[in-house]
Amino acid sequence: MTSPHNPSTGSRFPKGGRAFPHRDLLAISALERHEILYLLAEAEQYVAFNRQASKHSEKLAGLTTINAFFENSTRTLLSFEIAGKRLGADVVNMHAAQSSVKKGETLIDTAVTLNAMRADAIVIRHGSSGAVGLIARHVDCPVLNAGDGQHEHPTQALLDALALRHKLRERGHEAEDFTGLTVTICGDILHSRVARSNILCLQALGATVRLCAPPALMPSGIVNMGAEPFHDFDAALDRADVVMMLRLQNERMDGQFIPSPREYRHLYGLTPERLALARDDAIIMHPGPMNRGVEIDSAVADLAGRSIITSQVEMGVAIRMACLDVLTRKARGVPGWGKGEWV
Repeated sequence: MTSPHNPSTGSRFPKGGRAFPHRDLLAISALERHEILYLLAEAEQYVAFNRQASKHSEKLAGLTTINAFFENSTRTLLSFEIAGKRLGADVVNMHAAQSSVKKGETLIDTAVTLNAMRADAIVIRHGSSGAVGLIARHVDCPVLNAGDGQHEHPTQALLDALALRHKLRERGHEAEDFTGLTVTICGDILHSRVARSNILCLQALGATVRLCAPPALMPSGIVNMGAEPFHDFDAALDRADVVMMLRLQNERMDGQFIPSPREYRHLYGLTPERLALARDDAIIMHPGPMNRGVEIDSAVADLAGRSIITSQVEMGVAIRMACLDVLTRKARGVPGWGKGEWV
């Protein structure tokens, strides 16, 4: 078995902890371009590692990671659990239904409790924007944001970037960034932390980002983020290199945002006919879960050679392994990642 190791990153980035000087991973907005590229480069070793027959490392042996999920999740929770276990960590999952928060315990009390258990890393998903940052301020170990309210979902943006880069390299594009690419993101932009993190990540890597949504689902002031807003999906698709679809987040909607799912599909659903407006080889993405027949047709979601939706899932494990690896290096005493490196 080949152990995960990535010596190629050494000469391309600052040495040791200066390559990624953050204790936590809370938001893409907190990262510099070279820090994003560093995490992507570190994840490459795990893409290859995860494709081996034997997928076990002892890098995090003796460390404990807690996945504290205050919102339901399938892909993200499983991905972080698999990532931790493949690295040899003891992984504990805490679900909201089992937590004392349901009994009235405050978020800070929960943070203090988790901290007293001396975990080596905590992964948190929460329905309130800023909740993960609040917990991070009350614990002594690295915290990874697995999605907080409508704020950010940084590892999703990173895995999307990794999946996109892999597909482009399949096609012979060797550039490590996305300069010259036009990416159209369509769906419930208003409630989407995935959209926010992807806007920041894609733009940091050089892409032009278009956003498309019904007026009621387009945040005000979105142009301040540098993205171009559209309400006409056909116009937003014109010669796009990448199309990323988002689901309607009905659980976050309080009121009538769309006339009906049928009308929404008519105006904003990605059908084969509508996809023809983008470039002939446009890449199709979706963070999941998908509502087939609403925001995306099965004929598009499963389009061979162009849809990378399953690749996004695969890259999620690799990115989360990389993030857990990088953020626990200080605790593991990795040379160059000692005291004074965190900001």
